[in-house]
Amino acid sequence: MANALAAETSPYLRQHAENPVDWLPWGAIAFTRAQAQDKPLLVSIGYSSCHWCHVMERESFEDARTAALMNESFVCVKVDREERPDVDALYMEAVQGMTGQGGWPLNVFLTPEQLPFYGGTYFPPEERQGLPSWSQVLLAIAESWSENRAEIRAGGERLRERLAGGALLRPSQEPIDESSLAAAVARLQDTFDSRNGGFGAAPKFPQASVIEFLLLQGERTMSLSTLSAMASGGIHDQVGGGFARYSVDDTWTVPHFEKMLYDNALLARAYLHGWQASEDGRLLEVARDTLDWALHEMRGPEGGFYSALDADSEGVEGRYYVWTVGELKEVLGDDAEAAIAWLGADEDGNFLDPHHPAPGLNVLQDRGPRPDEHTRERTRSRLLQARNQRTRPALDDKRLTSWNALMISALADAGAALQEPRYLDAALACAEFLLRDLRDDAGHLLRTYNHGQAKIDAYLEDHAFLLEALITLFEASCEARWLEQATDLAGTMIARFADPEQGGFFSTASDGEALIARRKDIDDSPIPSGASSAAMGLLRLGQLTGDSEYERHAVSVLRLLHEIAPRHPGAFGHLLQAMHWQLAPARPIACEVPSGLLKESTGTGRAPTASPARGSRPTPGA
Repeated sequence: MANALAAETSPYLRQHAENPVDWLPWGAIAFTRAQAQDKPLLVSIGYSSCHWCHVMERESFEDARTAALMNESFVCVKVDREERPDVDALYMEAVQGMTGQGGWPLNVFLTPEQLPFYGGTYFPPEERQGLPSWSQVLLAIAESWSENRAEIRAGGERLRERLAGGALLRPSQEPIDESSLAAAVARLQDTFDSRNGGFGAAPKFPQASVIEFLLLQGERTMSLSTLSAMASGGIHDQVGGGFARYSVDDTWTVPHFEKMLYDNALLARAYLHGWQASEDGRLLEVARDTLDWALHEMRGPEGGFYSALDADSEGVEGRYYVWTVGELKEVLGDDAEAAIAWLGADEDGNFLDPHHPAPGLNVLQDRGPRPDEHTRERTRSRLLQARNQRTRPALDDKRLTSWNALMISALADAGAALQEPRYLDAALACAEFLLRDLRDDAGHLLRTYNHGQAKIDAYLEDHAFLLEALITLFEASCEARWLEQATDLAGTMIARFADPEQGGFFSTASDGEALIARRKDIDDSPIPSGASSAAMGLLRLGQLTGDSEYERHAVSVLRLLHEIAPRHPGAFGHLLQAMHWQLAPARPIACEVPSGLLKESTGTGRAPTASPARGSRPTPGA
């Protein structure tokens, strides 16, 4: 018998609809039940392509005995972190503060007033490697609540004020100057892997925003070598295009195989800009195949883009993507010998899943001697045709406003730079979908769409990413309607999210659902924060229109973060780009701005200027 999640539109929540756990979605029904029964809330947060979320579901949430323990002592709530980034960020910070660790699945126990008092990530069904079993955790928490609920509530209240994230920051009056950006580049050099590209040790994430910042600063070694290394590694799908979420090793060879829309939107743009900076044709090839993958595999019939592809198929991580030498020979025939050398496959293999060991499995790379272009394309086509006969990874087909906005920016930027109408047309169609179908009756933007239904109030990141996308569309198409939509959206964003006291922007709207703390999320990893994107979008809009109010609000974000960001550049790549934009000279504007949107000058006295060339994004390094 299905639980309450069967009526949800999130694929992740629907995956749990047949669990014997009496799951409820986040909302009033769950909170009322917890208050009425004076039971703790057990909130389990994950997402559809999360490997360990699947593992814990199979081991614990599908087990009738474990489910009975959960149902007896708790009000159980399932949350899709991609639908509710506000809930996820709030309780992730709480669990990291309690345990020093975070990740998904995130399992956190709350008082009926939604105050956190215990949490963790994955728990096994049986005690192992120092981890208690999930059943042991459930029994211990239930006993503690029964005996110490007053103390638990008091501890939760003490924790509340520490969960506001960047809302605790105060603006700096120190000048924002070029030396800060140079310091950020130097700090990135300290963690740069000169052998393999990227920053830090394994696991390695493709830090597109950091790469974009380095390109803007004119830095070439770290940025271009990282793009090249990722393009050649197994994190880049050499057969079908697109990138996996991260590499488990430091050589970009073996990925965690899930593919996220946001990574691919950000990376496609980074590769495009890397090509513009270097004229390296391989970088352009990767930008194109990433966008083509998105158009082919991730685009819905209405023009929006799906969220993710799972890492698993047939219950095994990576099975869809890996090959034995024997399989390559069977599929490729006379081309096999050259392809095996080119794609880095051998009899021993480079991939071993400890949960499903099998010998000789290879994640394909692009590191050997390359055959000619015709042979490469023939090889990829044959491998793709054979791979399509396998069981495909599950698709998370919800459309998120913010992630779609990232893809609009990538497609519009590429369409203009490459004079490629199909990219620009796809960007225009996606923007029309968002502005048409992701609105409530009052005209406010919504977060998520699936099965013909849009819901959940949009967050700062949805507004800010879409603001940047609309500006990019205007610059690419010179259609005034996109700039008009951008100014309307900017006004709404300022009215509903800006902090009039300390500056910057809250992550949630002033008229939205009230959680136990109203946060300002500030990290640009793995995607830009709403605050950084708002700053960038408003700076660009201020330059286009000459309206100093946009710049004022943008600079209020920078004032909160400009001293922190250079010390931690890996976490503030987009914010550093906004700082660069603020400090750089006014950029040429290719398209005529409607007179009704123009002010006489910007807050810095810089008037927008005309140019015959499209696009106001500076050439990397300018």
